[in-house]
Amino acid sequence: MMGDDGALAILLYDGAYARAHYAFVLAAGALAIGRPVIMFAAGRGVHALARDWNGLHDAGDDALVRAKGVAGMDTLRDAAVELDAKLMACEAALKLCDLPVDRLLPGVQVAGVPTFLEAARGRQIITL
Repeated sequence: MMGDDGALAILLYDGAYARAHYAFVLAAGALAIGRPVIMFAAGRGVHALARDWNGLHDAGDDALVRAKGVAGMDTLRDAAVELDAKLMACEAALKLCDLPVDRLLPGVQVAGVPTFLEAARGRQIITL
């Protein structure tokens, strides 16, 4: 059930570029209409929150997306950060993917599943 404030929680557990890109499309869109957003990246999805997101499967598709006039990952991630999305990376997934915390975007909170679930309480949850 969606909370009264229309807040959104996005769970990104997949490391595919298309899913990560769409997670940021949803985040930026929701933030643009005033809906608060939490994004929790787990599994290989943590690569979407790395400064260099080329660890995503098919990351090269971003050039094709931009060539078609659609916002690419950098634009969408910048918009989400600028519009105050709360970005969280799964601590266990970072370990499994050998992704050091210092390679994440500034402001990304490293957390476990319980922290995400508590933060997502009462929000609409979308899983990608």
